[in-house]
Amino acid sequence: MNQSNPLILGIESSCDETGVGLVRGTELLTNTVSSSMEEHVRFGGVIPEIASRAHLDAFVPTLAAALADAGVSLEDVDAIAVTSGPGLAGALMVGVSAAKALALATGKPLYAINHLVAHVGVGLLDESIASVYDGGALPENLGALLVSGGHTEILRVRSIASDVQLLGATIDDAAGEAFDKVARLLGLNYPGGPAIDRLAKEGNAKAVRFPRGLTMPKYMGTAEAPGPHRYDFSFSGLKTAVARCVEGYEARGEAVPVADIAASFQEAVLDVITAKAVLACREQGITTLLLGGGVAANSRLRELAGQRCASAGITLLVPKLSLCTDNGAMVAALGAQLVMNGVAPSDLSFAPDSSMPVTSISL
Repeated sequence: MNQSNPLILGIESSCDETGVGLVRGTELLTNTVSSSMEEHVRFGGVIPEIASRAHLDAFVPTLAAALADAGVSLEDVDAIAVTSGPGLAGALMVGVSAAKALALATGKPLYAINHLVAHVGVGLLDESIASVYDGGALPENLGALLVSGGHTEILRVRSIASDVQLLGATIDDAAGEAFDKVARLLGLNYPGGPAIDRLAKEGNAKAVRFPRGLTMPKYMGTAEAPGPHRYDFSFSGLKTAVARCVEGYEARGEAVPVADIAASFQEAVLDVITAKAVLACREQGITTLLLGGGVAANSRLRELAGQRCASAGITLLVPKLSLCTDNGAMVAALGAQLVMNGVAPSDLSFAPDSSMPVTSISL
């Protein structure tokens, strides 16, 4: 196997995107995605059984399209990487079963990859990292802010292949989940993140002062005596505050200022996320922050994170929009890092883990 510049096939099926990506070292060859999102819109969220069946239908055509687009065959691949968790159990099972079948049929080594760490690893493929990434080692003092539909976490990445530490996380709703729920309250379509992002541009972010969860002194503490949730997040109370706000307008027979509420809600979420991420970076000696996850596509998050990181002297790395949502390229990217760092492949007896912790990079 080519360990210095391996060709990796990545498979992603943790939620509603069937993704197949091909990466050679740190070069992205193709990122092919088939989404079943349209099948979930009328339900206002992802239905696991529908997602699993969609993966079954989409996998072979998506694989064939990816190989054709990259101009390679399965024989050319050095190793296969697949998302093994976290995610929807049934959806993960489809991708893992397909990957195991390919590995057995081709004799290629298989790597069971952590979906969350893959969101970090995808940054290695982005041109924005070129100035600090020298093909062999990640930037020193690297952190990651992972913001998605199921996870909101601050990480310290000492080694993308072997050492990822969780610094802070949401204790209830993830940011993306909160966006979806609030969008539903405001009568917007699923997925809520893009809908709120678009509408917020028309609203006044200062119109409603929504609460900032876990920012009180009793939760934050100080640098010398950290509180119990210094780097953690909570969005369930914010969601309730939005519901009460909407109910208030309706009870008074007034038109609900949807754009203003959307902008104010979005600002409340992103204010806390970026402030706590920068705080963690400052206190933990992190000088480069990589933004990842589906909510990383949010224009206001990119803007606010950029402003605050610049003010704090932190280098911010943001993936291309096409690499923010779930995709096979990010799985292939992390798989390539494992191969280049000499990590042994997974035993084919592994099972997908729907609650796989971020500290477990591979199985």
